[in-house]
Amino acid sequence: MIKEELKEYCNSLNLDTIGFIKCRRFDELKEFYKYRKDMGLENEFEEADIEKRINPMWYMERGKTIISIAFPYLWVENNLENGFSKYTKGLDYHRVVKKYLDKVCEFIKSKGGEAISFVDSNTLPERYIAYLANIGFIGRNNMIITEKYGSYVFLGEIITDLELNSDEVRSFENIKEYKECGECNICYKECPTKSININKINPNICASYITQKKELTDIDIKLLKGKIFGCDMCQNRCPYNSYIHFSKFEEFKPLEFMCNLKSDIYADMNNKFFKENISRTSCGWRGKNVIKRNAIIKLHNEGENIERYKGDSPYINEYIERLK
Repeated sequence: MIKEELKEYCNSLNLDTIGFIKCRRFDELKEFYKYRKDMGLENEFEEADIEKRINPMWYMERGKTIISIAFPYLWVENNLENGFSKYTKGLDYHRVVKKYLDKVCEFIKSKGGEAISFVDSNTLPERYIAYLANIGFIGRNNMIITEKYGSYVFLGEIITDLELNSDEVRSFENIKEYKECGECNICYKECPTKSININKINPNICASYITQKKELTDIDIKLLKGKIFGCDMCQNRCPYNSYIHFSKFEEFKPLEFMCNLKSDIYADMNNKFFKENISRTSCGWRGKNVIKRNAIIKLHNEGENIERYKGDSPYINEYIERLK
C-alpha cells in the first residue's frame, strides 16, 4: 500500500520512472570491481574501498529498501552542439535532483519510515541499482537506457527502513548479454576515443572524463576533439534515443548563455561570468580554468589565434604555450 502511495506521490512530481529493490550487499560486484582495480581502470572520481561500494548498509544500517528514480533532462534546445554535453546546459542536477529526492524522503517520513537520499557523489553502484530496479537496461555504452527517456536521465537513490516489495528480477550476469542492444554497435563506432569497444570499457580515456581532468597529457589534448565539457557521442545516434519524451523539469531547460555557439565567450570568461553563469550548472564544480582551457583548445583546433587569451593565469598560459 505504501509503495503505491509513494509512486503516486512521485508521479505528482513528474517522477514516473521509479523502481524498488531490497537493500542488500552486492557481493556479485566484488570480482568486477577487483578486476577494474587490478587493470588500472579506476579513476580519482571512484571510491577505492570496494566494501563501501557493495554494502549500502554503510549508509543506513537498518535499511530495507533502495528506491531508484530517473530524472529526464533532455529539452529540444539541448540538441544544440556547442562543446558542452546536453546534461550540463540546465541548472546543476546535483542540487535539482537532491531537492526532489528530499521531498520524497519527507513523504516517506510522514508514513513512519526513515529515509536518506543520494545523487551522484556517493559509493552506491547507481546504474546497477537502476538496472535491478527495472528503471532501464545497461547498454553497450555502459549507460542506463530507459524506455521513455532513452539514456538522457540522471539517477537518484533513496534508502529507507521501510520494507517495500522489490522489483528485482534481473541479475549481474544478464548485463553482459546486451539483449536489448542486439547486434547494434553504433556507440562503439561513434566513441571518439574508443573508450568503449567490444573488448572492454576504459573510462580513463573517455572524452567526457578527459574534459574534467585537471592536467592533460599531449595525448589527452588530441583526444578532446572539440569537447569543452562532457561528451554525448555514444548517445547521439543510439536508436533508443530516437523517439523519446522530453523533460518536464523547467530546471533542466538550457540556460540562455548555453545556447551560444561561440566558444570564445568561455575562452575569454572572467570570474564574474563564471560565477553568474557556469557555476550554476553541472560543470561549475570543476572551476573556471579547466573549462576555459578546454574552450581555448577547441578554438586552437578550429584554427583560431589563441594568443589573445594569455593573461594572469600561469595555468592557462602554460597550455597556450604547449599548443604552439
